[in-house]
Amino acid sequence: MPNRKQVKDYIRTIPDFPHEGIMFRDVTTLFLDARGFRMAVDQLLHPYAGIRFDKVAGLEARGFIMGGAIAHQLSTGFVPIRKKGKLPGKTIEQTYQLEYGEATMELHEDSLQPGEKVLLVDDLLATGGTAEAGIKLIEKLGAEVIGCSFIIDLPDLGGRTKLEAMGQNVHVLCEFEGD
Repeated sequence: MPNRKQVKDYIRTIPDFPHEGIMFRDVTTLFLDARGFRMAVDQLLHPYAGIRFDKVAGLEARGFIMGGAIAHQLSTGFVPIRKKGKLPGKTIEQTYQLEYGEATMELHEDSLQPGEKVLLVDDLLATGGTAEAGIKLIEKLGAEVIGCSFIIDLPDLGGRTKLEAMGQNVHVLCEFEGD
């Protein structure tokens, strides 16, 4: 029986992007392959079988791709969490720390209702700052994050630990050491 590919096998690593010393984990090669893409969607949903979600929230930008596919699979709505200034309606915002400086994420103030159950999705979990901001935005609207699903975790950067310390259920499909 031939070896079966895993999600990690579809991910390309590009050294020194966007600058020297960074090993960029490129999920676009996963998205290009129908089997790999389907496998990732199915595996991101697997731990939540039988749980009803009202919405799927995706973090900009690759979280939109996975989040949209997952929302379709669940027959539920999709909520984009975007960088400041990208959403046209009234928004709420959450600032978070970057390695050097800070950034702000936004969410339409009418995108979630109190009590709604949400699955947060993104491609990569590094320091957890963006995901933490997304969780806080969802909670500001009175919704509840039931789970956080990521294709890749960079465990050396501590994002999973940060989210779990917030009481979040974190599911990842693969890990890469280093940053």
